[in-house]
Amino acid sequence: MIVRALVLLAALLAIVSSACGGGDGTADNGTDGDSDTDGDSDTDSDSDTDSDSDTDSDSDSDGDPSCPPLGPPTENIIDVLPSDVGALQGIVAGASTGDTILLANGTYDLNGAYLWFGTPGVTLRSQSQNPDAVIIDGNYSTTEIITVAASDVTIAEVTLQRAYTHPIHVTSSDLGDTTNTLIYRINIIDPREQAIKINPHSTTAGFYSDYGEIACSSIILTDAGRPNVNTSASDGCYTGGVDAHQARGWLIRDNHIEGFWCSTGTAEHAVHMWRGCRDTVVERNVLINNTRAIGFGLSNSGTARLYADDPCPEAGGAYIGHYDGIVRNNIIFADRTELFDSAAGFDCGVCLWSACGAKAVHNTVASTGANFSSLEWRFTGSTSVEITNNIATHDLRERDGASATQTGNLQGASLTLFEDIGSWDLHLQSSAADAIDMGAAVEDGLCDDDMDGDPRDDQPDVGADEFTGS
Repeated sequence: MIVRALVLLAALLAIVSSACGGGDGTADNGTDGDSDTDGDSDTDSDSDTDSDSDTDSDSDSDGDPSCPPLGPPTENIIDVLPSDVGALQGIVAGASTGDTILLANGTYDLNGAYLWFGTPGVTLRSQSQNPDAVIIDGNYSTTEIITVAASDVTIAEVTLQRAYTHPIHVTSSDLGDTTNTLIYRINIIDPREQAIKINPHSTTAGFYSDYGEIACSSIILTDAGRPNVNTSASDGCYTGGVDAHQARGWLIRDNHIEGFWCSTGTAEHAVHMWRGCRDTVVERNVLINNTRAIGFGLSNSGTARLYADDPCPEAGGAYIGHYDGIVRNNIIFADRTELFDSAAGFDCGVCLWSACGAKAVHNTVASTGANFSSLEWRFTGSTSVEITNNIATHDLRERDGASATQTGNLQGASLTLFEDIGSWDLHLQSSAADAIDMGAAVEDGLCDDDMDGDPRDDQPDVGADEFTGS
């Protein structure tokens, strides 16, 4: 459930050298400055202008059957109070496999310290199971608040705010892959760079950050935080939501991501999976007022992960930014005049660039102003995608000879189809005849239910919502 609220608390000051920094690659719009070493960049962006709203929002998912609180911890528990914050870095570093670090309610001012998870099977979570009640504040002096460099680590039910770089960075090590990271029911507020960064530690070691999950979380860049964004990168707006390089098998579901844009420059996507990512599932997310919402791939050249089983033989060795994967049942919406009037505007809802085998199914992409494209697919030879049963108020756009199979989509849709755009409620109205029962049948298992978990019938509705009459 999305709640328009924001908690910003002041903290201590300090300066820290980035011992846990980046190691990843540049980002989608040519922006990935943070200790990154891979080099793809592209600043391509087309957009326009109009309309208004606001972006401050903390979400808690109590009451959502897809997002229940974590169950009680069952293994060794380490209780931590806000007064113990000076020891927290050492507590995390010294934790053993199976330990659960339980944070009592309050604010933890890191004062430049960072939390490095180098032991597998460690959990950090709030004692109260209320993410709003435990605030870990970087105060723009802590680089990465949390670095996950070991498998089976869980970060849950806390708020992370004001990281100088990334609130969470998931990375492999020189010794092996980092797998099965769970990021669950957290709030991230005002990151200076990408909120959640996922990448390999080294471009040569051959180890990756795979098979993680980001679920039931709120990731927000507020108007108060926007002036603190890193503007030193070439595009002048080096921030974004989830940014993953060379990662396989991630599930990104039931999140609210909002506000990633700058007055100048092009922000990263709300969710961006590229440089050879594979098998990503992005579903049931609500993405509000972002320059770009969901991206699979970016450019058509550079350094990308390759796979021994050659999952895209039809590309004939061409650069692939993303292999397979699905984008389904997402709500993507923009209504802020300031976003439309910014340098990049609302550029793209679902952007499939050098994406081989990707599917965009039953998404709703709507805007009260102008945007360059609702859904687009780009680059010949490397992009072959399926675009099925999506509602779009603006264009579905082919670019640079890319290939797409299009079925059951509604392009140029009216905003009157939706319940209440003023409160970001994009459920279908009963009068939405252009969408109800107008979708194409899809194979079993591809998109059996809608954004609320309601089952789809034999004549599915177009977009993220299956109208149920209630």
